[in-house]
Amino acid sequence: MIKVAILGFGTVGSGVVEVMTKNADKIARNAANEIQLKYILDVRDFPGNPYAPLLVKDFSVIENDPEVQVVVETIGGTGVAYDFTKRCLLAGKNVVTSNKELVASHGCELLSIARRQNLNYLFEASVGGGIPIIRPISQCLAANEIYEVYGILNGTTNYILTQMIKIGLPFETALRQAQEMGYAEQDPTADIEGHDACRKICILASLSFGRHIYPDQVPTQGIRDLDLIDVEYAKSMGCKIKLLGRAVHLPDGKAACYVAPHLVEAGSLLWNVEDVFNGIMVRGNAIGDVMFYGAGAGKLPTASAVVADVIDCAKHLSARKYLDWEEGGAQSSADPAQLVSRWYARVPKSVDAAALFGDVKCLSTENARPDETAFITTQGVSGTEISEKLKAANAKAAFRIL
Repeated sequence: MIKVAILGFGTVGSGVVEVMTKNADKIARNAANEIQLKYILDVRDFPGNPYAPLLVKDFSVIENDPEVQVVVETIGGTGVAYDFTKRCLLAGKNVVTSNKELVASHGCELLSIARRQNLNYLFEASVGGGIPIIRPISQCLAANEIYEVYGILNGTTNYILTQMIKIGLPFETALRQAQEMGYAEQDPTADIEGHDACRKICILASLSFGRHIYPDQVPTQGIRDLDLIDVEYAKSMGCKIKLLGRAVHLPDGKAACYVAPHLVEAGSLLWNVEDVFNGIMVRGNAIGDVMFYGAGAGKLPTASAVVADVIDCAKHLSARKYLDWEEGGAQSSADPAQLVSRWYARVPKSVDAAALFGDVKCLSTENARPDETAFITTQGVSGTEISEKLKAANAKAAFRIL
């Protein structure tokens, strides 16, 4: 019998308990062992909850119990979650987490401790919620050199953009609707400013390219400043606006990573990824392009991925899974401004777009603003080159075209 403790009894933690209980027989068969929940750590009281007898408030109870072999961390953040995770690994316990912020910031260190202790530190649920992506990259695509990973990594922003595109809701109205429906937090900063997508692309880049990429190495732009006029211009050229995280493996071995709104063309597999769904593209030298699609967040989809990692730990108690990357730093990260793309931009009418940007295609729409010119560059331009010109032109908006 494998005994498990859960740190945190919030949305994901309670979802893990629900999945473990509802699917106990199937989980035991897949793990080739019965998995029993022994403790739930939370500082709050849950009177009347059927799992109240398992609740503890003192982490050391779990840390010092030799029966606990797997710990599920769903606290979130990089404070106490980081401390407890390290202590669990040092105490000889496997750890499973959904904590993207912790993995993005300290994954290399925690994986290193797990390796020294011959333990597993698994985090399938940290990217894409219930979408399998960590395991496919580390196992199913292990024979590939991965060139690029990109996609819609945040369901909240994708929902907001879908409402702006389909219904024409202004950003603030779409955000309030997302909050009312439980898709966005009362403080939506991490989502709409792109920080959540940044953490996820850091994890995917580190895993795909073998060196840790830290959030502060990833230029990040969210969707707060998006205007409905941009949505209309995008429609006029057969595109949709999507917030993408992107990581490109350059020939010199460095990774160029960023998060920003993009114009996605109708031929893209990401075109139909809408509402709270995520879509992640992986490009390998043998497999070509593959896409992973599904519910990117939510209580039970995320819990499903967490419990799958618990099963994996149970099956590998005496044979650690290979899941590692090396330390990163300046030598592993490149400025994504060197990447070449076509661009969409809006500039004041007084600017001669063709003279400043070269060959461009001007756009028009029913609600075009008379004081502005909207256009796309017809040739690829680096971010460095276009940013200088956009600054000189006092551009109102500029996005890459994927």
